[in-house]
Amino acid sequence: MSNVHDAQILISICTYNEKENIQRLLPMIREALPAAHIMVVDDNSPDGTANVVRELSQFDQHIELFLRLNKEGLGAAQLASFRKACESSFDFLINMDADFSHHPRYLPSLIAAMETADVVIGSRYVPGGGVQGWPWSRRLMSFLVNLYSRTLLGMRARDTSGAYRCYRLETLRQVRLDQVRSRGYAFQEEILFRLVRAGARVVEVPILFEDRQHGQSKINWKVALVALWDMFCVATERLRRQPIKQEISTQAK
Repeated sequence: MSNVHDAQILISICTYNEKENIQRLLPMIREALPAAHIMVVDDNSPDGTANVVRELSQFDQHIELFLRLNKEGLGAAQLASFRKACESSFDFLINMDADFSHHPRYLPSLIAAMETADVVIGSRYVPGGGVQGWPWSRRLMSFLVNLYSRTLLGMRARDTSGAYRCYRLETLRQVRLDQVRSRGYAFQEEILFRLVRAGARVVEVPILFEDRQHGQSKINWKVALVALWDMFCVATERLRRQPIKQEISTQAK
């Protein structure tokens, strides 16, 4: 395992219409991890998100805009960022949302947990974690999606759908990204499934997931149903292969 204190860190943030959030978020990330390189992956947001990132990058050479021409889904944007990260010389890749549901204050704890992990999940469902501001319908949706994915894909992590993660790129490069089929919200479960298949060690650290304050959530029951179908298709691979031992641990607050 590489020394986390010397690791080169890339933070990827996928955006679509996150202008109000991104201009507040990037300075807070810089304060939490001063040496990290930040890549904003924007799907040509009509609200001018990309322009905000360009303006901020003029004052911080470690802020990068990765502009995509079309909106193709969250999974497609994250997959593009993963490919770019795997081609780089960075050691760790952190994926986080732009809407402050993944607060920058947890970044140091994600990095610290990489001492013994290949993947660290900022988890809502381990002791010390939780959600704030969700209606009962959203809580139910998240519970069912996690239960479904854990059962169908045979994963032991408690928060398989959480996107606030740190990946060891040396391990991520062992995954055939061209075989990833999910282009929507099931991307989180699928990439975790493929990493576990590759022998990745997974650690969960607690976070408080706070519902967005600005903009509109892009998750609904239709999106969830598409994700469930994508997971079912991915699960057919599990039926054709022998199970691989999983190392899952949690770090309580």
